[in-house]
Amino acid sequence: MPDFPTSLLYVDGKLRPAEGGRTFDVESPVNAKIVGQAADATASDVDEAIAAARRAFDDTDWPTNLPKRIEALRRWQKAMQDSANDWRDRIMAESGCTRLMSHMLHLDKPIEMIGWTIGMVEQFEWQRDLGVDSTLGMPSRRLVLKEAAGVVGAITPWNVPMQINVAKVVTALAAGCTVILKPAPDTPWAAAFMGEAAEKAGLPAGIFNVLTSGDKAAPGEQIVADPRVDVISFTGSTGVGKRIMEAAAPTLKRVFLELGGKSANIILDDAQFPQALEGGVGVCFHAGQGCALTTRLLVPRSRYDEAVAILKAMFEAMPYGDPDSMEQIMGPLVSKAQYDRVLDYIETGKQEGARLVAGGSAALTETGGYYVQPTLFADVDNGMRIAQEEIFGPVLVVIPFDDDDDAVRIANDSKYGLSGAVQSADPQRALSVAKRIRTGTVAINKSAYFGADAPFGGYKQSGLGREMGLEGFEEYLQTKTVSLEAEPA
Repeated sequence: MPDFPTSLLYVDGKLRPAEGGRTFDVESPVNAKIVGQAADATASDVDEAIAAARRAFDDTDWPTNLPKRIEALRRWQKAMQDSANDWRDRIMAESGCTRLMSHMLHLDKPIEMIGWTIGMVEQFEWQRDLGVDSTLGMPSRRLVLKEAAGVVGAITPWNVPMQINVAKVVTALAAGCTVILKPAPDTPWAAAFMGEAAEKAGLPAGIFNVLTSGDKAAPGEQIVADPRVDVISFTGSTGVGKRIMEAAAPTLKRVFLELGGKSANIILDDAQFPQALEGGVGVCFHAGQGCALTTRLLVPRSRYDEAVAILKAMFEAMPYGDPDSMEQIMGPLVSKAQYDRVLDYIETGKQEGARLVAGGSAALTETGGYYVQPTLFADVDNGMRIAQEEIFGPVLVVIPFDDDDDAVRIANDSKYGLSGAVQSADPQRALSVAKRIRTGTVAINKSAYFGADAPFGGYKQSGLGREMGLEGFEEYLQTKTVSLEAEPA
């Protein structure tokens, strides 16, 4: 794997090094080696980016000139499409995604999804007429206006960085906001790629800024606390989300949080095996590093042994270890810290009394790197830590249930409420169960809710607000009601 060029910050319309030329190393989880450097933003760089975004919002027509925004986003999408192949290997190297996955959510698909946002914003109802009312004795025509919410601080994680970066940044810009993007230190290049494409596209200065940093906390904390920032859009762990809410409270800024999950896939007793169990190996998607993956599989007690035997064969047959594969969905864990964390959880599962059916160890591959075997636990009680806590690795726990009511009870017995799934030969029965699951998304049988037009987010400690879809767009808007004098109706 070659060394890649050092990436730059993008601040106030210019690509540039960090203050003092500071950089930090980028390690590839595929081989656990340093493969390049990224600009390491200082507090001064953060301050300059916030000032640029504030100035672009307050002193330019970006928030009010819809045709200008649409044209700029089209140019930017084209620039990303033109440059994607030049950055593909870099983005694969930093995240550990396979080549197949780079053609999906890790690069190509998010760029394609920008088209939906552009089309939506062209049709959006920015003004609504409520008509004339005389409630207070004054005939008044009332208008409801939708306006950009202001300067947005977008703080993004390392698991599917390109998709999450695009979902936040493009939507906020389409709404008329200006944005400072602060990606995770593990995956700076997906954000740097967007900055380079923004310069090529000639985006107006200050509307979009990229701050890469080797510091996991300080730049984000600075953005959250700054009164010049109006909105924080964060995706990451529930623990960090709570700290962001606390840090944002003194300035009462709007906070969107997309947090953790421990989602359940319910296999009803009429589901057809083995097809209904195929979703179980979904925990191997990008090595289980997805907040919405269904990591608890709920199986009727009457079919439990049959299900575990089928799943065992599936997990033992799951291919992995070739980062250049156009067939494999599983890569390594993103870092040594995450690798150790997943292996610790596997040991916890054994100590809690769960039965290890498949995997359970570090995986040896030709490249080395932070691979963990696809791991399957049976005889799991929903109160165990491996059933309650987000592992973020290729680990599935299988839990028995007695009837539909018991399955719903177990699925909802979680502090999280992000996603879920239901498998049944009867779609109406599955829909009835899905409506009882307290989560933001549910997939029934072989279906997928994910799309640029579909709102995504969770209940309970899985977060606040929604990303993508119309609801996600409205996270970046304010509502203003204006009255005008009118003739009596």
